Amino acid sequence: MTNTAVNADSNIPDTPEHQERLRMPAMLRGWRGRCPNCGCGPLLFGYLKVHDHCTVCEQELYHHRADDGPAYLTILVVGHLMAPLLHIVFVMWRPEPIFLFTIFAVGTVALSLYLLPRLKGALIGFQWAKEMGGFGRSG
Repeated sequence: MTNTAVNADSNIPDTPEHQERLRMPAMLRGWRGRCPNCGCGPLLFGYLKVHDHCTVCEQELYHHRADDGPAYLTILVVGHLMAPLLHIVFVMWRPEPIFLFTIFAVGTVALSLYLLPRLKGALIGFQWAKEMGGFGRSG
């Protein structure tokens, strides 16, 4: 018979493969483009392609289900930042429409391109921490 301690809150054995995965550290690692498990290996290659597995800890990453989530979150964040800012700039300074369009078009595209891979990494980190999709433990 094996001697494993049992967690007091549940009947889950307190072994390394059954320890709770912390959500915020995993999401921050993903935000930085690192493996949500170890924080060392790269998560993405190219712009948005996810590695099949971590080169450091061998965590499988191919079964993530980020899909349209990062794009939706990017649109949500950029829209909530740029729309009020556009209104404030227009009301306070009344710039020429072509100038206003140019500045906000460039700002919107730049912010979207900056946020998209970071939000994708954070979403994959969230999925890993919550054992969603293929990130569940076997056994």
